[in-house]
Amino acid sequence: MLTIEKIGGTSMSALDKVLENIIYHGRTGDQLYNRVFVVSAFAGVTNLLLENKKTGEPGVYHHIVGHKDFHQSLNLVSEKLQEINKSYEHLGLNVEVANNFIRQRLHEAQQFLENLVNVLASGYVSAESILQAAREILASIGEAHSAFNFVNILQNQGVNATLVDLSGFHDHEPYTIDERIAHSLQGIDFEKTITIVTGYTKGTEGIMREFDRGYSEVTFCKIAVALKPQEAIIHKEYHLSSADPALVGLENCVPVVNTNYDVADQLADVGMEAIHPKASKPLEINGINLRIKNTFEPDHPGTLITRDYVWPNKRVEVITGTNKVIILDIYDPLMVGTVGSDFAVMQAFQQFGISYIFKATSANSISMVIWAKDYKPDLKQALETQFQEVTVEEVAIVCMIGSNIDQPGVLAKAAGALAENSINIKSAGFSLRKVNVQFVVAREDFKAAVVALNKTMFF
Repeated sequence: MLTIEKIGGTSMSALDKVLENIIYHGRTGDQLYNRVFVVSAFAGVTNLLLENKKTGEPGVYHHIVGHKDFHQSLNLVSEKLQEINKSYEHLGLNVEVANNFIRQRLHEAQQFLENLVNVLASGYVSAESILQAAREILASIGEAHSAFNFVNILQNQGVNATLVDLSGFHDHEPYTIDERIAHSLQGIDFEKTITIVTGYTKGTEGIMREFDRGYSEVTFCKIAVALKPQEAIIHKEYHLSSADPALVGLENCVPVVNTNYDVADQLADVGMEAIHPKASKPLEINGINLRIKNTFEPDHPGTLITRDYVWPNKRVEVITGTNKVIILDIYDPLMVGTVGSDFAVMQAFQQFGISYIFKATSANSISMVIWAKDYKPDLKQALETQFQEVTVEEVAIVCMIGSNIDQPGVLAKAAGALAENSINIKSAGFSLRKVNVQFVVAREDFKAAVVALNKTMFF
């Protein structure tokens, strides 16, 4: 059975467990093969190259953006990657070979980046396109490093492993992403080798333009569509659970065993991302099942996501949400009965490149929840030129999600649970499909709201 599998950065950093729980785990001989692994960079590496995904702390890329010398920060990356190499020597990594590889790759990247910086300084070309190219070059380094090390370790352990480097550092052909994948995979006998593929793919359209840090999932899904495996698998450091164990306690949640792509999209919309929704669409459209597995619990079947699955009994499957959002309330007494008020709001959102995750309306107001990191004061100012009053408030959003939650009383039960815990509902809503019931609450009530709903809906 051919499988396409992706290993996330945190899991990759625990390479001993990856080998024990994913590569081997009772397999020997030809049982090891017929598996294609798309690998992320080791944990924290892409943060050093670009920026910290959570805190925004700048990496090498932002030295280029700020017209600062980037060489020292790139040298620090080199030192860090060689430290990582040393940490895997006990697994069989040839550290000298690995160090030579990454030093050569960084040297080549430095030359490319110096050329881009010189062109940028000339002022003759668009800064946006030059910076995008720099971002792509830097992003590709992390996956090339982890994939090379992984293959070297496997080969030194006596496993036939094939490296597929999609970063295109030595290939100047103008391939699209799909063309590069097809070209690079042709001729491989998957039944006789473990294939390790870089999560970054170079393509004429630029894989980061639309997906940015979600690019490895794009590569994973495109390879799955190209090879049509029996199953696509993502290995993470945690289960897709009925609630966040850090909030409700490990004993008060369970792994979600089955769900569908619609539910996965709802989860991603509030940051509980099984897979980037845009990346997963090719899997859904092509009817390829996706399994989410916990790297550290290899005997657990994980979560199987399919196109048409519906839970046989009416129930909530997941309680989730985020406290990293704000709500904009747009009010105007002339809004009632006026055609196009929503359109004017959405034009402003489009102008600033902002997507909303919740929307509620009344006769004279429109309330919309967006990620706090996406908010720009200029958005409020733009809306105030067209509407009488715009208010902005830091809030949290808590969701009840499931493939079959349309039942009498579920909304009343949830609202009652929040009221019993003195949690005020600022706004609430759900679509006709009823796969996601959303409550907007005060930011300080986020944890209490998740705990209350989890206790009421599951226990």
